[in-house]
Amino acid sequence: MKKITRKKHLEMKIQSILPHPKPKVELEQYSTPSIIASDLLWNALSLGDIEDKNILDLGCGSGIFAIGSALIGAKSACGIDIDEDSINLAFENADKMGIENIDFIVDDVMDIGNDFDVDTIFQNPPFGSQKKAERGIDLKFVEKARELSPNALYSFHMASTEEFLIDYFQSLSFEITHIFRYSFPIPKIYDFHTKESQNVDVIVIRAIL
Repeated sequence: MKKITRKKHLEMKIQSILPHPKPKVELEQYSTPSIIASDLLWNALSLGDIEDKNILDLGCGSGIFAIGSALIGAKSACGIDIDEDSINLAFENADKMGIENIDFIVDDVMDIGNDFDVDTIFQNPPFGSQKKAERGIDLKFVEKARELSPNALYSFHMASTEEFLIDYFQSLSFEITHIFRYSFPIPKIYDFHTKESQNVDVIVIRAIL
């Protein structure tokens, strides 16, 4: 597999990653748009967090951040998700692109141990905003990431909770170095959606220990 060296080419590759065909509302499964994923990955690359690094994608879904990291020079990449359908799809996406230095594991992120050799973690967890979803689950992802002690963490959250999140990350001894801001389009994929598409303001916090 030839390493991708241009951001636009990365975005085009990510566009070919198949999304979950039947997303589960209780897991708040939404595909990260290729333009957002490629922008974040390219920023992480420029900050020295991907090339020759071991990447862990928590709640990986169809594998977008693990796959994207492998495409731009990660030493290894691993995605973990509780949903077996998502993991099967992630393997399919990686195989289609000829990526070898990658693995995907079916497991509850909260149950994984600290035996991962990880440099950088990406996570786009459920925000716990739906009635069927667990409240505060995104904070539990942050706590788990802290246990794994990465050199850098990239974590998605609702922009409306930014002030609280800054204090929360600092209480876990994280140092926030960057906050990336995106307008995340939510398509009409669940029965309760009334609009064809709705944009939600999100932030991605880059934090180091």
